[in-house]
Amino acid sequence: MTDALQVHTTAETEEDAQTIARAAVEARLAVCAQVIGPITSTYWWEGEIETATEWLCLFKTDRQHYDELEALIREKHPYEMPEILAMPVVAGSQPYLDWLAAELAPGP
Repeated sequence: MTDALQVHTTAETEEDAQTIARAAVEARLAVCAQVIGPITSTYWWEGEIETATEWLCLFKTDRQHYDELEALIREKHPYEMPEILAMPVVAGSQPYLDWLAAELAPGP
């Protein structure tokens, strides 16, 4: 197990996803942010099943930076309740993990 995390959120537009991605990388809360899409999401919202076209944004970060990254996503995100989920990275290429650790902002 490493301290690395992959965090994801979805946004209604590519522009929103790119804005959030760029802000996270500029703040050094993520070393990389990838925007993928469009994707189709089907989910429950306010008692109804909804289907929407969205853009997936994946962030590469670590546990130390998660809280700040979540706060930044919430601040920049237009959704009332954005999906923000973090998955632990259980293994990975050591050179990549070293790069990730070196490029993030100094820990809180």
